Amino acid sequence: MVSSSESATGYRAYTTKFDREVRANQIDTVLGSLRQSHQIALDAAWEALQTDLLPWRTSLHLFAAEASLRIRSALTDDERHDTVVSLLFDQSGSMRGQKMLFAAATADVMQEFLLTLGMTCEVLGFTTSQWRGGRSRNRWNWRFRPNNPGRLNDLLHVVYQDAGDRRASTGKWEYRQMLRPDLPKENIDGEAIQWAAKRLLTLPNKRKILIVLSDGAPVDDATLTVNPPDYLAEHLCEVVEDMVTDGNIRIAAMGIGYQTHLFYPTSSYVEAPSELGPALIELIEQMVTN
Repeated sequence: MVSSSESATGYRAYTTKFDREVRANQIDTVLGSLRQSHQIALDAAWEALQTDLLPWRTSLHLFAAEASLRIRSALTDDERHDTVVSLLFDQSGSMRGQKMLFAAATADVMQEFLLTLGMTCEVLGFTTSQWRGGRSRNRWNWRFRPNNPGRLNDLLHVVYQDAGDRRASTGKWEYRQMLRPDLPKENIDGEAIQWAAKRLLTLPNKRKILIVLSDGAPVDDATLTVNPPDYLAEHLCEVVEDMVTDGNIRIAAMGIGYQTHLFYPTSSYVEAPSELGPALIELIEQMVTN
C-alpha cells in the first residue's frame, strides 16, 4: 500500500485505502485482463519495440558503450558498486504511443547499461488506477463532499525492476507491460517521488540518484477540480526541495517535449521521443560522475 501523510504546505491524500504498489506482472490484479482491442494494440507495440526499433537500440548500445568507458575512467570500482540509480517514469495519458514506446525501449537498455557498470538499478512507473478519481472520489462523494479534500484519486505505482534484480539481458517481459494501452492515466508526481525515494533509502548504497522522466506537470482532474489549481505542482516543488535539502538522494529530471527545470535542480530535455535514450545516458553520466 502506498502511504501519504499531510505535508508542511497542507498537501494530503483524502484516502490511501485504494492506492496500489505492484510489480509489472501484477498489473492485471488492478486493471483486469486486457480486452481484445487492447491486446492487439499491445502486441503491435511490443513487435515495434522488438523489431522496428532494432536499429535505434543498436545505436543506443554503441552510445552507451562509449559512455561506459568514460564512467569507468572517472569512478573507481567501489564508487560504481556503491551507486544506485532509480528511473521513475511518468505513465500519464499523454505518454501513450511513441513516448511510451521509446520510454520502454530506453528503460530496457538503461538497466543493462547500469548493471554492466556494476551499479544498482531500479525502474519504476507511476500513474493512477482510474480516470477522474476512481474509488477515492466515490468515497468523497458518499461523505457529503467536504471542502478541499486533498488528493482524490487512486495511485498506481509499478515496479518494473527492483534493486535486487541483477538480470542485464534486454527485451525483458516486464517492459512489455509498460506498453499496455489501459495503463496510462493521471500523474501525481510528488507522491511518486516520495515512494521512489523511500525505496532508495532502504538500500545500502551510499550514492543514491533518482531521475524522473516526464512529459508534463502533475495533473489529476479529480484532485484539481476541488483543490487549488496549483495543488499538485506545489506539492511536487515541496517534495523536490525537501529532497535537495536533505541531501541523501540526488534528484534530476528528463523532460520529454516538456521543460522540467521549474521543478528540478538538474534537468535535461528532448523534443522527440527518439532522442530520449542518448539524452538519458548523458544525464546519468553527469549525475554519477559529478
